[in-house]
Order: sequence, then C-alpha cells, then structure tokens
Amino acid sequence: MELPFMPIELTARDSARGIARRWRVVVYRDLFGILLVETQWGRIGRAGQRLVRAFVSEDAALAHVRALLRRRAGAVRRIGVGYA
Repeated sequence: MELPFMPIELTARDSARGIARRWRVVVYRDLFGILLVETQWGRIGRAGQRLVRAFVSEDAALAHVRALLRRRAGAVRRIGVGYA
C-alpha cells in the first residue's frame, strides 16, 4: 500500500439486529507535507464521528492504517457482523 491512497470505505449491515455501520479511512498530506490519517465512523445515514491524526513518517502512518484495518477485521467477533 502506498501513501496517500484512495479512501477505504466499509459498511457492516445486519437488518435483523438493527446494525447499519459505516467506517472510512483516508490518508492525505497537508500544505506542510505532514501525513494526515482521517477516520470517520458511525451509523449509516447519521453524521458520525471523525478523528484526524498527524504523522511525520510514511511508515508510522501506514502502521496506523494497518492497525485500524486489523481492528475492522475483528468486527465479526465484536459486533456479530463483518465489514465489507
């Protein structure tokens, strides 16, 4: 994976249990060349939450994104439905 990259958008849905979640991560550079990792999450159709973290090195930003994706991979265990 090369940084910055196109946004990754995932959703988790289970209408029987009322689960409709969305999750998005994108990496971009600001005007000073610092890498920003922006994560957004919440219920589909709602404003949700947003977190932006700054990284000086590509390696640190990439490690953070990979950790976030590993957490999403464990969604079946945590919420009972996986992200797609």
